[in-house]
Amino acid sequence: MSSQPSRKRRVEVEDIGDIAVVNFVEKKMLDEQSIQMIGDDLFRLVDELGRRKILLNFGNVEFMSSAALGKLITLHRKLQAVNGKLVLCKIHKSIFDVFKITKLDKILTIAPDEQAGLQLF
Repeated sequence: MSSQPSRKRRVEVEDIGDIAVVNFVEKKMLDEQSIQMIGDDLFRLVDELGRRKILLNFGNVEFMSSAALGKLITLHRKLQAVNGKLVLCKIHKSIFDVFKITKLDKILTIAPDEQAGLQLF
């Protein structure tokens, strides 16, 4: 039996047509290690799995640190580089306020809910 703690899933990915819909498992994205792992999971969708359309559903997320915002920008750039698209939806008001302050709401495509988000591809 391995002494490695089992790596718990931080994101759940559901395919709707050619769109990868990502739901976050944790309510808070604060600690560096878990943000790093979430980033790795998201980047893998593009780099290894060749996904070009990604919808991130933040319905479950109540708090996120600025480090998590950096991962979103990197993911956005990765998708832009391969003519893909990133859409975010169901962002908690407190998090959306941070997006506005940092002007991320101007860079990233944000929809009110998943259905609206799917229409944007």
